[in-house]
Amino acid sequence: MSGQSSRIRVLLAGESWVSASTHHKGWDFFSSTVYETGIRELAKALAGTDIELEHLPGHLAPEKFPLRLEELSAYRGVILSDIGANSLLLHPATWSGGKTMPNRLKLLEQWVQAGGGLGMCGGYYSFAGIYGAAKYYRTPIEELLPVRIHPFDDRLEVPEGVVPETVRPGHPLLKGIEGPWPALLGLNELELKPEAELILRAGAHPLLAVAARGQGRTLAWASDIGPHWCPESFTTWSGYAKLWKNVMHWLAGGK
Repeated sequence: MSGQSSRIRVLLAGESWVSASTHHKGWDFFSSTVYETGIRELAKALAGTDIELEHLPGHLAPEKFPLRLEELSAYRGVILSDIGANSLLLHPATWSGGKTMPNRLKLLEQWVQAGGGLGMCGGYYSFAGIYGAAKYYRTPIEELLPVRIHPFDDRLEVPEGVVPETVRPGHPLLKGIEGPWPALLGLNELELKPEAELILRAGAHPLLAVAARGQGRTLAWASDIGPHWCPESFTTWSGYAKLWKNVMHWLAGGK
């Protein structure tokens, strides 16, 4: 791992989407398309810190996500957030050209075992995701994570709100955070593995969990990093920035 630099370089893959709309105005209609990202709140929280967050949007990940261990080793942490397994499995050379390419889920496993820090954050295309289409079930990523992933749609919408409960108050991930925690509006339903450590829960469900894997470590945050599951009342709370700074340091191997 590239631990010599004082900067903590973290790659976040996912958190982007394209929305297409058709607008009807009487007899007439027109279409519009908009590209959006979901990292604004996280990027703002990490601005001016020792964390260098590199965003790889979902539509670029199939081609641009690292293909070799040496490329991954440039990062001290990797976060997958709202990006399905197919976007990492299907390089354009495989999809369009029928060529053999590296399996990047297996590559991430090698990287973590060698000392990397991998996190997955919740969303409609995280863990199992909507209709189960994120498809991380029974992959090397599920083997790495501190949680088991369901083979079905695992979204838990909680419009009335669910307040995180602290399970391990002394853990480094919670350093400097004082309650009360604001409510979240949803999460992915997960099962804690026996060897994992649960840090936060949301009702009866794991919210933040970690595990050691070889020389590396992994983390699961079951909710969003921003709206809609992680609403403005959460992202503007002082504990939000502290939490994600702690997450980045922990993934990089800090205490």
